[in-house]
Amino acid sequence: MEKQKETQLVLRYGRNVIIAIVIMVAYAFSFNVTQIDLPRLVTDFPKAVPIIRDFMTPDLLARAEQVESYVIDYPVPCGSGQEAAIPTSGPRIVPSQLCSEPKAVITVEGFDLKPNTDVQLRWLLPGDRRLRSAKSTTDAQGYFSAEVEIRPIVAAKDGNVTRLETELQWESGSLFPSETLKITIAKIVETIFMALMATTFACFIAVPISFFGARNIMGRGPIGTVIYYIARTIFNLMRSIEALVMAVMFAIWLGFGQFAGVMAMTVVTIASLSKLFSEAIESIDEGPIEAAVAAGANRLQAIAYAVLPQIIPPFIAFAIYHWDINVRISTIIGFVGGGGIGLQLQTWINQLAYNKAGTAVWAIVIVVIILDNVSSQIRKRLV
Repeated sequence: MEKQKETQLVLRYGRNVIIAIVIMVAYAFSFNVTQIDLPRLVTDFPKAVPIIRDFMTPDLLARAEQVESYVIDYPVPCGSGQEAAIPTSGPRIVPSQLCSEPKAVITVEGFDLKPNTDVQLRWLLPGDRRLRSAKSTTDAQGYFSAEVEIRPIVAAKDGNVTRLETELQWESGSLFPSETLKITIAKIVETIFMALMATTFACFIAVPISFFGARNIMGRGPIGTVIYYIARTIFNLMRSIEALVMAVMFAIWLGFGQFAGVMAMTVVTIASLSKLFSEAIESIDEGPIEAAVAAGANRLQAIAYAVLPQIIPPFIAFAIYHWDINVRISTIIGFVGGGGIGLQLQTWINQLAYNKAGTAVWAIVIVVIILDNVSSQIRKRLV
């Protein structure tokens, strides 16, 4: 007996050692495959600082933009037109040379301009075309200096002399909601109603088919059991397909926009709610059903009078909760053209406008928190 216990102890110890070794090998392999480099979180952190700063300072308020421009004629090449007359006092733009040949580099200085203001230099080309050049900022005395490359495209053509423009831009006046904030509010409202429509469509379909996936309703005979397993298999297959994949498919099918996003969320929500609803049905009290059957009720009557009164509160709670989930899902669906705030968020990120993207992210966070609190309160009252 003692030897048998010792053998079992050795076998158990050996099994645990093997399991531990397998786990260690799996983690070592995972660490290598995923190329984990934890020190880079610290060494490369300065790269993330500007993005984090922009996300933490969303574009919410703005002031009216004021623009002031100074334009001078600048012959390229020399002799192709009359040189500009540069004033000796007052606000002025002074190039180091009054004309140049293509590919040359000149220094452009500004004097007595508006202090501490952003400066954009650009070439004004024939046909109302504009070519951006250097950027700078005036100091406290209104002075700036910038190097400007004379690109061949600015050379005079058909007797038209190229002009050099210096534009100063600043904000003034009282604060008002920024254009970014207005777009974000419009898109987040659009997202909320996209999620609402997807949840509503899904409920209309998920409620009836969820009964086919409830064992206590369908598992009473060979035919019902087969239907139950088929329904459960379909639910699991639909739930295994990510919303992003659905969004791509519907975007190809219906084109980019809100409709494709709503349909993608609807399919995903049908699978999820069907499973939740069927589990709610399985957890009901069997007593009322047995009483209804004993009183002579058929299957449909038993469902109507003994099952529905028990499942309506959790059904409503699950539907409201999934509306909250769909708001979050819609932000991801938007990245593949499904409309809503996600599409706008992707646009701003692609433009590297992280402060605008931060406005969208904070709007999503606020809406999700509000909907989560509202849905939790409703669930408390219903369940």
